[in-house]
Amino acid sequence: MEVKITTLSENTANYGFMAEWGLSMLIEVDGKKILLDTALSFSAVHNAQLLGIDLSEIDCIVLSHGHADHTGGLREVLRRSGPKEIYAHPDIWTKKYVNRHGERERFIGIPFAREELEALGGSFKLSREPVKLSEHIMTTGEVPMVTEYESIEPVMFVKEQGKTTPDVLADDLSLVIDADFGLVVVLGCGHHGIVNTLQHARKLTGNETVYAVIGGPHLIGAAPERLSLTVAALREMGVQKIGLSHCTGFAASVYLAQEMGDAYFLNNAGSRIKLPF
Repeated sequence: MEVKITTLSENTANYGFMAEWGLSMLIEVDGKKILLDTALSFSAVHNAQLLGIDLSEIDCIVLSHGHADHTGGLREVLRRSGPKEIYAHPDIWTKKYVNRHGERERFIGIPFAREELEALGGSFKLSREPVKLSEHIMTTGEVPMVTEYESIEPVMFVKEQGKTTPDVLADDLSLVIDADFGLVVVLGCGHHGIVNTLQHARKLTGNETVYAVIGGPHLIGAAPERLSLTVAALREMGVQKIGLSHCTGFAASVYLAQEMGDAYFLNNAGSRIKLPF
């Protein structure tokens, strides 16, 4: 069994490709082509064209959560892909904001009206539960917060009916591929924690072997203790390949590269990998 993952957009790029803050990856398995996220604007469609990828051939789109850096390219994707089913959590449509110290409040939710995207052929399939997309691939659905050291940044919140409340990011989901060589877990942003997500994937599938984790683990700004505990958990689970992107953060990338050795690799825009390798 072979799993192909192409990173269409990410904060950094291989030579000749476009980078922007966000993430978009094309996953190919079971004869299916699944697009996870669409990055911030037009980088995903631009890089897809450079790679010779015809977006009309994708089978569906999965949104890891409702932040703009993962959904902002959705309009451009739909213009090229034609009508597609879009799998996500219902909370992608909440009005999401960030308010960091010293900065003005900023809207960070989906930058389009649902009606506009539906007019372009987007058919939203919203579920809080895991959704099976093919024999070997599924969404995680809501990821439980289990570990004591992983948490959601307190700077994010939602506004509903005039009320402002912390955003628990229930819409944070990932893709799980239950391959014959072990699990491949593809993160969008991993707001609920890379370890929580991997533990949830093992529980969902009954497969304890995690071969690879790819994508955004949201370790940017993580405290040294969290990084140390994360590495210990990855080792305990026997993770063999770690290809992280986007919201990893420089300090966490350096630490993981040092601690995980050859298991760690950067997954930049334009990267094409085949698993296992």
